[in-house]
Amino acid sequence: MRSLLYNSLIYYSSTRFPTQFAKDSACSPPLLNRDLSGQITCRSMSCSSETPPPTLRTVTISYYELKDKDADVSLKIEEGFGPNGLGILSITDVPDFPSLRRKLLCLSARLAALPEDVKKELEDPQSRYNFGWSHGKEQLESGKPDLLKGSFYANPLLDVPTNDASLIQRYASYCGANIWPQAALPELEVAFKALGKVIFDVGLLVAYHCDRYVSRGVKMQKDEGLEQTLLRSRCHKGRLLYYFPAQLSNHEENGDSMSSWCGWHTDHGSLTGLTCGLFKRNGVEISCPDSAAGLYIRTRSGEIIKAIFGEDEIAYQIGETTEILSQGYLCATPHCVRAPKGKEASGVDRSTFALFMQPDWDEKLNFPKDVHIHKELIPPNGSLTFGEYSEMLLDQYYHKKT
Repeated sequence: MRSLLYNSLIYYSSTRFPTQFAKDSACSPPLLNRDLSGQITCRSMSCSSETPPPTLRTVTISYYELKDKDADVSLKIEEGFGPNGLGILSITDVPDFPSLRRKLLCLSARLAALPEDVKKELEDPQSRYNFGWSHGKEQLESGKPDLLKGSFYANPLLDVPTNDASLIQRYASYCGANIWPQAALPELEVAFKALGKVIFDVGLLVAYHCDRYVSRGVKMQKDEGLEQTLLRSRCHKGRLLYYFPAQLSNHEENGDSMSSWCGWHTDHGSLTGLTCGLFKRNGVEISCPDSAAGLYIRTRSGEIIKAIFGEDEIAYQIGETTEILSQGYLCATPHCVRAPKGKEASGVDRSTFALFMQPDWDEKLNFPKDVHIHKELIPPNGSLTFGEYSEMLLDQYYHKKT
């Protein structure tokens, strides 16, 4: 059963596309400076190899500039997250991040190689497999079980968000407790929490500057901004992904599908922090074997663009909840991830990590009058908690609770 709660929402409209529950990033050397005008020739959701989409570097902000709360980075926030942006930007020069990234991503293959009975003990069906180990519980866009990758979910900030049994039952995907392989792979907990904390802390700085940008056009109380919303939340979720070594037949079956690794989706929460993927063959780190593989984004005007960022950078993407509450000043964009293909991709595995930052389950969301996303779910008084909002989305796009 796929889950929508922590990173993606499946739905259909002129600007949103069906997807699986997944979230990834991909990296390659930059090819173009950012210029979205007059360069795009591909406007459909899948492109032939003869007309590849252009490749653009994400907007970047130095960590040292970001942590200066007096610095004005509003132009970069607007360029990356505004209505004409790609919905993504990346932060450079984050202390300790490169080593923390490598330490955690290198553990993903060891986790996936644990005995099946050990991994079974790490599963949590009650949370729709949104805590602990998950493999084959999600579906590809074809409707087939996704056996290409395994995931491990945990809250890197709180092992036990709440002890309230009624909340745990109602919001199992948010309120459940972490499940760590303490005997089989004890170092996973330490590495997972360390990387997640860094991405969260830098994300709060990004949120602070987002609030400064939005406040120029939207009146808000001090505690209503993105930074404070994320700071008081108890349900952030990290996801460590491991793509099993690919066989040539897998790539031939996927053909030219742009969304062969991660289906088209728009993030559901507030802000998603991403690491660049780590590729290996037989345990040896290599570069991505296919320059066409990576993260693809669909802009507001319908253009498809391949977005890239460096392996030592943290990328951040805007989610739908932030777009709604910022009244469109910050915009979420549909995106997907394309797998490498061809003979050079055979036998290659990939690891990556995402942190989904979102409001607390009891955070009251006051929706503006003009909402173009899920307008049918908003009550007349324009107010829901994030937990209620998420449950309504699950009920609409998956199944009603019984």
